[in-house]
Amino acid sequence: MKPSADRFLDVTHHVCPMTFVKTKLMIGKMSAGEIGEVRLNGGEPLENVPRSVVELGHQIVALNEEAGSPGVWRLLFKVRG
Repeated sequence: MKPSADRFLDVTHHVCPMTFVKTKLMIGKMSAGEIGEVRLNGGEPLENVPRSVVELGHQIVALNEEAGSPGVWRLLFKVRG
């Protein structure tokens, strides 16, 4: 069962580095243990956003392509304290 997200962000209309800037701003508003979900495009955002989330010390819970939307991905991560 997929955990439900406490916060959701759609960055499919942004390009790097704004995709991660927006994600980092969302993380800054979250508490330890919360789950964040980011909807992002493949390519550079798919490479950079998950890597940057891990570099900040958070845990990737899931990364899956969105059903019915080829090239669009859903990243679930858990904020560490």
